[in-house]
Amino acid sequence: MKLSVFRVRVLVLLLAVIYTAGVWLAPAVLSSDGKQQATLAVHFLAVGQGDAILIETPEGNQVLVDGGPDSRVLTHLAEYLPFTDRTIEVVVGTHPDLDHVGGLADVLAQYYTPTIITTEASGASSEAAAWEAAVENERAAVHYARAGDVYRLGTDTTLTVLSPSFDPTKLNSNAGSIVALLQFKNVAFLLTGDAPQGVEQYLADTHGNTLQAAVLKLGHHGSDTSSHAAFLAAVSPVFAVVSAGIDNRYQHPDPAVLARVAAHTDAQILSTQHGTVSFESDGESVWLLQ
Repeated sequence: MKLSVFRVRVLVLLLAVIYTAGVWLAPAVLSSDGKQQATLAVHFLAVGQGDAILIETPEGNQVLVDGGPDSRVLTHLAEYLPFTDRTIEVVVGTHPDLDHVGGLADVLAQYYTPTIITTEASGASSEAAAWEAAVENERAAVHYARAGDVYRLGTDTTLTVLSPSFDPTKLNSNAGSIVALLQFKNVAFLLTGDAPQGVEQYLADTHGNTLQAAVLKLGHHGSDTSSHAAFLAAVSPVFAVVSAGIDNRYQHPDPAVLARVAAHTDAQILSTQHGTVSFESDGESVWLLQ
């Protein structure tokens, strides 16, 4: 009996260490023919004027980057997560603006989340305050993002923080956005939050062509405040995604941004204004799901 109790305690301790370190070990996901699923899926959810990105790793782990402006994110999550799956392994709040964290308190209320990645910045909206309170109440391992942080999401999947490099409370909200590179084997997705051109230029100067990614989420919903020419050239995406609402009052995406993307990349431009944009990758190539 004592040995069994000891083993249980050791197992609990190991699980706590694994979650704190940002590493998840999940059973392999099997397809209907019994073969291991070997692809990564990334869904840019159509949540209106805002960002919400669902990542599904080959191991069956889910990562949600932002939650859009309101609770409609839950409807989209239900499309991809079976009713019996009440865990989202990682939730990332890139910055505390309403259109990014407005739905995240509802997400934490509906799903157990062992790991949260966020920043120290506070938002002005009641929804941002609800998100901050939900983070405190979730009993999760909370990580405040800094450039250079690497989170292992699966055997071959990592999320590397590129920005911010220091306390984001010293910056405006958008400049303090988490910018992260999702890497699955040889395929990368660059997720930019609302990072402005100044941050993008700094990243291009600092990282150069190592920023290359097959899929780029255009910063700030396609606003002209983002998508610096040097940054676009450094990333050199195959696909560029705009996350914006239909007939939004900001008139995103800005025609000047679309022109810059066309001038500095060969990317196909896609928008959540026409519905969720989904990709799948085997780690060597990436393709658009219809």
